[in-house]
Amino acid sequence: MKKMILILAVLLFVLMACYNNPTVVIVTSKGEIEIELDAEYAPEHTKNFVKLIEERFYIGTAFHRVEPGFLIQGGDPLSKDSDRSNDGTGGPNYKIDAEIKLLHKYASVGAARLSDNMNPERKSNGSQFYICLKDLPGLDRGGYTVFGKVISGMDVVGRISQVKRDQRNNPLNPIIIEQAYVK
Repeated sequence: MKKMILILAVLLFVLMACYNNPTVVIVTSKGEIEIELDAEYAPEHTKNFVKLIEERFYIGTAFHRVEPGFLIQGGDPLSKDSDRSNDGTGGPNYKIDAEIKLLHKYASVGAARLSDNMNPERKSNGSQFYICLKDLPGLDRGGYTVFGKVISGMDVVGRISQVKRDQRNNPLNPIIIEQAYVK
């Protein structure tokens, strides 16, 4: 009986660990990106990202900001249409309180936000996220929330970062999120 309880306790621990740090997959027109979220240091951002993925919010959105050697950014619902002038300005009409604890390392996933003069509380946009192409300590000083890391698909992120883009760093041929799911 004690052995059975121990086995169940270990199983429960493993299941809780998997639940606490969910993994999500973003399928783009350039390939798949797998992201492990960090529920310990960014629990509200993790819950929000999972919720939006489960609601299919990201499907059809584009990576609207691509800066080689810096980052790629997506998650704006306004990027679903052909008007590129407003890409990067939309969201789900709510903000998330800052959870600034993790550093911006290569493959980190963070939450976009407005600048300090417009957003002194450093609240994150409700849906826009970015993926770091290298360590970015300047963003640590700027106070952005990191809530995950790419664990597979940085080659895809790299390919996205190399596409031709306009003067606003918006890809000339949109890179669309075709599917997103919790693994």
